Amino acid sequence: MIVRVRFAPSPTGYLHVGGLRTALYNYLFARHHGGKMILRIEDTDRTRLVEGAQENLIKSLEWAGINFDEGPHIGGDFGPYIQSERFDLYKKYGMELIESGHAYYAFDTPEEIDAMREKQKSTGDFKYQRDLMKNSLNLTTEETKKQIEEGHPYVIRMKVPHEQEIVFQDIIRGEVKVIGKEVDDQVLLKSDGFPTYHLANVVDDHLMQITHVIRGEEWLPSTPKHTLLYRAFGWDVPEFAHLPLLLNKDKSKLSKRQGDVAVEDYVAKGFFKDAFINFIALLGWNPTGDREIYSFDELIEFFNLEKVNKAGAVFDLEKLTWVNAQYLRTKSMDELADYIIPYLESQNQNYINRDFLKQVIDLFKERIENMLDLYETTNYMFAKPTEFDLEALKKNWKEETTEIMPKYLEFLKTQSDWTHSPLYEATKIFCEEQNFKIKFIVNPLRIMITGSSKGAGMFETMELLGKKECIDRIEYFWANISLK
Repeated sequence: MIVRVRFAPSPTGYLHVGGLRTALYNYLFARHHGGKMILRIEDTDRTRLVEGAQENLIKSLEWAGINFDEGPHIGGDFGPYIQSERFDLYKKYGMELIESGHAYYAFDTPEEIDAMREKQKSTGDFKYQRDLMKNSLNLTTEETKKQIEEGHPYVIRMKVPHEQEIVFQDIIRGEVKVIGKEVDDQVLLKSDGFPTYHLANVVDDHLMQITHVIRGEEWLPSTPKHTLLYRAFGWDVPEFAHLPLLLNKDKSKLSKRQGDVAVEDYVAKGFFKDAFINFIALLGWNPTGDREIYSFDELIEFFNLEKVNKAGAVFDLEKLTWVNAQYLRTKSMDELADYIIPYLESQNQNYINRDFLKQVIDLFKERIENMLDLYETTNYMFAKPTEFDLEALKKNWKEETTEIMPKYLEFLKTQSDWTHSPLYEATKIFCEEQNFKIKFIVNPLRIMITGSSKGAGMFETMELLGKKECIDRIEYFWANISLK
C-alpha cells in the first residue's frame, strides 16, 4: 500500500500555525513512509472565501519546505484538486445515499429549524429531530416527489442509525466509541446544491485514495459521521489521527487575541525557516524527549504518529526564540549575510559592504536571538549615532571625567595598533596612570561612540569601526552634546 495523505485548507485567509503543523505532520508522515502528499483546496463555504488566500497558503507552505506531489498548482491523476470544481461528483454521491436509504430529503424552512434550535438550547448541542420534521422519512414517495417538483427548497441529510454503536480507531487516541443517537443527522447537500464539508471530505478522500487522515482535534466529533458515510458507500475507512490543540501559555486555545497566529507574521519577524519548522514539529511530539534541535531530514526519519501526545501543546514564543537563537549560532557568516541583506536594503540601511557586515554579524551573533535584532541593535555600526543615552552617561560621569576624557582622546590618537586587545591594555595603563577606574572611561566612551549603554565588547567595536571613525565620533560628541 502506498501511503497517501492530504492537507486540505479552506482559502479563508492566512495559514494558521496550527494549519502549518497539520501540513507538516502529514508531510513528515508521507516522506517517512515513502508516500505521497496532496494539497486539496476545500472552498465549499463560498461566504468565507478571501481573494488571494489560496495563493498565500501555497506561498507559506512552500516557504516552510512542504512540497506537494499533487495539487491545484501542479496537477495530478486525481484532480480537480479544488472542491468547487467537483460539485457534480458530490450531487451524484448524495443521490446514491438517498437511493440506498442512508440519507433523506428534508424540507424544513430556516424558521422551523431555528424554532427547533431554540427549544433545544437548554439541552446542549442541536440535533435534528427527524421524527418531528417535514422530510422524506415522514412523507410518502408521492408527497416527496411533489415537494421536489413544485420547487420547494430542500437539503439532503444523512440518516444516522440511532441505536448503532459507531467505533473507529485513532492512531493517537486509540479506540473511540460513540452511540448513534449522540450524532446529528448532518446536512450533506445544502439547498443551493453545495455540499457540506462532511460529504465533500469523505468523497474526495476516497476518490483521491487517501490512506491516512491526519487533522486537528476539532474534527474528532465529526469522525463518527465520516465513518458512517464510508460504510454507507461500502468504502474502506482510512486511518485517522487527530492532533492535539495548540494552546496559549495560559492553556487557552491559541488565538490571535493573545499573539500572532499567522505563519507569515513569523516570517516577517525574521525567524529562520528551519528553526520555525523545528519548533512547530515538536508541538505535541518529540522522538527522544531529551533533544530540542533536529534537522528536517531527522524529523522525517524519526516521525511517528504513535508518539504524538493527546494533551494540548503550548505555543511558547520564548521557546521559539531560543530555538531560533540556536540555529543562528550555527549558521555561517555568509548565510547570515545573505539572510539580512535584503531586509537591510528594504529599510534603506547602508551596510557599508558585505565584508564589513559579516564582521558586524560575527561580533554580535552571540548576543542576538533573531537576525532582525541585528538591525535594531547595530545601527550605530553603519552610521554615526544622533541620539545618546545621556541618563546612563551621567551615572558614570565623575567630576574628573570632564578633565580626563580629553586627555584620553589625545591618547587614542597616538595609538598605532587599533586591534581590540592592545587597545584594552593601553587603556588600562592609561587609567592606572591617571588613578582612574577603567569603567569610568569605558562606559562614557561606549555612549560617545555608539549612543547606547549596551552592546558588544567596547574595544572589539572600536576595532571594527576603525580609528578615524571612533575619533570622529568622540570629537563630535564633545563638540555638540551638553551634559547640563
